[in-house]
Amino acid sequence: MIVIMKLTATARDISNVIARVKMDGYEAHLSEGEAHTIIGLVGESPTPLREDHYSTMDGVDRVVRVSSPYKLASRNYHPNDTLVALNGSHAGSKQVLVIAGPCSVESREQTIEIAHAVKEAGATAMRGGAFKPRTSPYSFQGHGEKGLQWLAEAREQTGLPIVTEVMDPALVPMVCDYADVLQVGARNMQNFALLHAVGESQQTVLLKRGMANTMEDLLMSAEYILSHGNSRVMLCERGIRTFEKYTRNTFDVNAIPVLKARSHLPVIADPSHAVGYSEHVTAIALAAVAAGADGLIVEVHPCPAEAMSDGRQSLDYDGFRKMIDSVRLVAEAVGRTA
Repeated sequence: MIVIMKLTATARDISNVIARVKMDGYEAHLSEGEAHTIIGLVGESPTPLREDHYSTMDGVDRVVRVSSPYKLASRNYHPNDTLVALNGSHAGSKQVLVIAGPCSVESREQTIEIAHAVKEAGATAMRGGAFKPRTSPYSFQGHGEKGLQWLAEAREQTGLPIVTEVMDPALVPMVCDYADVLQVGARNMQNFALLHAVGESQQTVLLKRGMANTMEDLLMSAEYILSHGNSRVMLCERGIRTFEKYTRNTFDVNAIPVLKARSHLPVIADPSHAVGYSEHVTAIALAAVAAGADGLIVEVHPCPAEAMSDGRQSLDYDGFRKMIDSVRLVAEAVGRTA
């Protein structure tokens, strides 16, 4: 349930409603929009919610029952787009942000080289894996903290914020020391202990949709993070698993406008994991921008054939520059910038 306050509601009116919410045994989440202040009631309590207990209070405009299982991620609770700051720009604004870098950081020199290359081409932030969840236990798993240090040095030289994956709740404090954005990967989308940990960290989070999960599953996972008062969450559509064999995954372009209609959170598209083949990455990126994506996260490597992970879907420097040029044209055509 949400309580929508009148434009004339005073700070005292709002405080009284919040006090009533707590007295009933629920948590109160405050959202202050351009038109209204909205108070969301979340949690479980033996006290049943009665709309008339709130609708008659001073300063209350109306009370609305929210039927969706996710409350804080819903546009009913937060009608305006949430803007997530990243390198002087904002995901969720007119600008299409571009996050780029290798699947895995492989060496200090290469990490710094890639950072300079993607910045020069127009990237907003750098991605790079220091801890890598792999299907095979024998595959390269990343360089761990050493890789995080390389990424931090790349940020120091280029000014690009760092987006990197965290896989374990115990590792969240360490990764926060180095990274600007914590990525929760597709395989960990429903790792609820991890979701609690990144929510408590108050760090910006990029939450990837699981390969077999629905949009509602994704929004419910976002709800875990938001429930800790961490509103800096970006959703990521990276393709879902289907019976199709000609691509790595099937890019769900439907998810972009649907998620943006149902939720106030920015939506980032990952064309690299979606299609899995570098020659098709640009086409999927353009489709995502045309559908309304707030940003892209793309894998870039100086020599994809020699990459230690996901080389087949990585763009080389020239391919990335050409993709950026095309993205700018499509963004302009749909009233955006890049």
